[in-house]
Amino acid sequence: MDGAHGAALQLQQLLPTSSANPVREASFSYKENLIGALLAIFGHLVVSIALNLQKYCHIRLAGSKDPRAYFKTKTWWLGLFLMLLGELGVFASYAFAPLSLIVPLSAVSVIASAIIGIIFIKEKWKPKDFLRRYILSFVGCGLAIVGTYLLVTFGPNSHEKMTGDNIIRHLVSWPFLLYMLVEIILFCLLLYFYKERNANNIVVILLLVALLGSMTVVTVKAVAGMLVLSIQGNLQLDYPIFYVMFVCMVATAIYQAAFLGQASQMYDSSLIASVGYILSTTVAITAGAVFYLDFLGQDVLHVCMFALGCLIAFLGVFLITRNRKKAIPFEPYISMDAMPGMQNMHDKGVTVQPDLKASFSYGALENNDNISEIYAPATLPVMQEEHGSRNASGVPYRVLEHTKKE
Repeated sequence: MDGAHGAALQLQQLLPTSSANPVREASFSYKENLIGALLAIFGHLVVSIALNLQKYCHIRLAGSKDPRAYFKTKTWWLGLFLMLLGELGVFASYAFAPLSLIVPLSAVSVIASAIIGIIFIKEKWKPKDFLRRYILSFVGCGLAIVGTYLLVTFGPNSHEKMTGDNIIRHLVSWPFLLYMLVEIILFCLLLYFYKERNANNIVVILLLVALLGSMTVVTVKAVAGMLVLSIQGNLQLDYPIFYVMFVCMVATAIYQAAFLGQASQMYDSSLIASVGYILSTTVAITAGAVFYLDFLGQDVLHVCMFALGCLIAFLGVFLITRNRKKAIPFEPYISMDAMPGMQNMHDKGVTVQPDLKASFSYGALENNDNISEIYAPATLPVMQEEHGSRNASGVPYRVLEHTKKE
């Protein structure tokens, strides 16, 4: 009896300790989630400010004779420094929070760009016109902020030390191998249709970007996590998997930028931003869920609320980018026979695009019934020339000279 009583006492002493550990670990994991989310939000916000500063510098120096005049300005260098700082913050955020939580937070950059664009707009609007013009931006920003809040609140709470052994274990797991097989087949099919069949649809191009981007964020989290552990004293740089992940990170990022550059030449930047954000976020969350098992052990309510936050953020980004003005294409040259007020031999005294109207649209004939003739053809004597044999009769022709009537 005494032995059983002593065993019971020992069990009672152990129970509080074992029940307190999960609470302590959960609070620590939520703290890591918060640190990672704040780093990601800070990074995307700073990157957005940096890009707008550099764009502002380029616009101000657009008429400069020196094509590299922006190198001499402090504004451009400040933008470059802020961009590096922001990218460093986003990179570090992957070491603290799950991948599925960090990726959707890139909506912050779209929100910041919209707000900065409204603040620094140069036109003067009446309150009613301003509200009508930017109502979609305001609604989109509100939805994106609500979606971001839901993402941070109900994001996955799975944390694992990014050691070389853990990364290798995830890399050779059968769910990830199956996912990689499906992704490689899909990527090859899309690349075939894009290159050989000239399928230049924006979904095809941005889906290629999203598939590459999913591998980029997976490798970024591995590299960032191993670097943080090495800084903390647990050296991970002697694992070959670190350098494999680093090479994959750089290679996928380069090809991703190349496809984005090709898409930007064919489609509007706002369309690329909205469609690219939706596709890249969806594919990256799927990759994180398969490789790092982000949603393993999460309850259904948290997963559903997280999915709802993603959908609301998607809708917000779509509304923000849809409200941007589309660039008006401008023809860099004008055909000589379509210049304002210019005639040719076939006009018969009728002017083409007279100077009475100011328009950038050339080539359409104007009705000149009510316009007096300002040009009249003059007939000049023409000498008949012999071409070929002497018996061949020359075809007379007329040369029209534009002389202005008094």
